[in-house]
Amino acid sequence: MKMPSDYEEGYERARVLDPDVASNYIAHTLIGDPEADALVEQLSSLEPEEAHRLIEIGMENPDDGALLDELPAMRDFFEGLESPPEWVDLRALTPGVRMFHRNSKLILGAMVGGTLVEGFSTNISKSFFITGRLLDQGVRRLQQNNRHMVEIFMPGGMERNGDGWKLSVRVRLVHAQVRYLLKNSDEWDAEAWGVPLSSAHVGYAITAFSARLLKHMKSLGARFNDEERESFMAVWRYSGYLMGIPETILYRDEKEALRLFEIGTVCEPTPGTESVVLANSLLNAAPLLVGITERTARRKLVKYVYTVSRALIGKTLADQLEYPRRPTFGVLAWLRLQGRFDRVMVKLFPRRVRDNNFNKFTQLLEISVFDEAGISYRLPDSVYAEESSKW
Repeated sequence: MKMPSDYEEGYERARVLDPDVASNYIAHTLIGDPEADALVEQLSSLEPEEAHRLIEIGMENPDDGALLDELPAMRDFFEGLESPPEWVDLRALTPGVRMFHRNSKLILGAMVGGTLVEGFSTNISKSFFITGRLLDQGVRRLQQNNRHMVEIFMPGGMERNGDGWKLSVRVRLVHAQVRYLLKNSDEWDAEAWGVPLSSAHVGYAITAFSARLLKHMKSLGARFNDEERESFMAVWRYSGYLMGIPETILYRDEKEALRLFEIGTVCEPTPGTESVVLANSLLNAAPLLVGITERTARRKLVKYVYTVSRALIGKTLADQLEYPRRPTFGVLAWLRLQGRFDRVMVKLFPRRVRDNNFNKFTQLLEISVFDEAGISYRLPDSVYAEESSKW
């Protein structure tokens, strides 16, 4: 194994802490998604509309074997996903779904202010920065990310015909397409960074979306029991499997996910320019995500988001990402107090419960992208977002 040069220093520190996890993480920086990569390679010889048609058949009409026979790799790809692995218990996902919706008011803040920022502090930022997908089309990308999360936590969302299942597989194909585009461009430095959107990075990201998101939700005042916590992790694990993460780096439980996140973070280089630009772009895009465009109101919310994010990710990382310096003492405690007050008010005035839950749910929908034609299975056709067709 020839280690990507960006990871040499971090690996030396990480292997002192946990040599097995560190070596496994570095090994996966050189691995993409062989099955999806092979499929995208074959799709590249087709016209975009034809590729889109075949993907849609595989997603929506997998029994239409005659059409899928036009591209055997497509047929084999979807056949391999039809039956979930033995460790998936769809009934056991229900407590996690309930917990997600009960705490939905806190999800976006925990995701934007904590989870996504931590992800962008790694070399994951390289592919986003080069393609410009967050800078050029930031709000739509965030809305797509939110839509995926909402759908996997819908009742039945992770069943074969559920939108959560379909969007997880869609993410896998988009990753493979972006990997194909970057590998065939002059922008990607494979010797320094390894494989674009490597399985190490996707495996790391899923630990952030699951275990780290739970931590940030708790910091903001979310409440859940052990059964709900385990179920929440199980939803993300199955989604990660559908996204093409090899089981050799796909966590099995929360403890393992947190360890992978910890050691992977040590392996990663210090946040660079790309991380700084993307993290700050993300926080500045937050008001637009919830429809706030008036300048004064937007600046006020951005200031607040920076304060909460600094409290969630900690002073060291916030300074590395060049956050504005401001005090965070008591910020998270005040947020938790507000949450307790809201729960007391609901108990005192039960008729508020329906409106309260409805408002939370509709807010999640409002900040998700729902195209009129349904889920789009189009893939980006240029490495640069500004040159790519809409997908």
